[in-house]
Amino acid sequence: MREPWVREIDRRAFLRRLRPILEVYAAAMRPPPEQLPGRHTIMERHASYPRFRALVAERRPAFPGLPGTVRGFAYGFHGERGQWWHDVVHQALERRGGPGHAARWLSDAFEVAELHVHPEAQGQGLGRGLLTGLCEGRPETTVVLSTLDGPEDSPARRLYRSVGLVDLLTDFEFPGGGPRYAVMGGRLPLAPYPDPASSS
Repeated sequence: MREPWVREIDRRAFLRRLRPILEVYAAAMRPPPEQLPGRHTIMERHASYPRFRALVAERRPAFPGLPGTVRGFAYGFHGERGQWWHDVVHQALERRGGPGHAARWLSDAFEVAELHVHPEAQGQGLGRGLLTGLCEGRPETTVVLSTLDGPEDSPARRLYRSVGLVDLLTDFEFPGGGPRYAVMGGRLPLAPYPDPASSS
């Protein structure tokens, strides 16, 4: 089996891959099927946001010229007022620490909207590759994202902490209900991953 490889794609390539990207999202998040059309619409809208960047992890095709098989993806954009997630989190951070606190994290932020790896492809370092590639060379001063607020030692939380992200909000419920989230943030560039050899 060919190993997945991580590469950047432009807006048009992202939109062409929305169907397999949504399949990865559905396998990783297991949302109710009726939510997927709405998620498709949201992802289409996100692709029009400023400084949009997307990466995919694809298994190389058997023959040149054929599309690869999407095994993971990540994308983000420059956060601005008027974007739903940005405005909701900005208000929550203002309530938590005041306007200055919210501005420190969100006035010049790269917002990682989605990062998912198909369950069959997890444990291969794809999430790490997608995250670091997505954030590499970004002009913003901070990176922010939300992730399910499960155990602090979950794979996602460990990944984000390992590059310097900290909890900004925990047990946070977005408008409309649903699961609780942790909002995390860090400074750019990301902190380097610890070298396992140096700790042995």
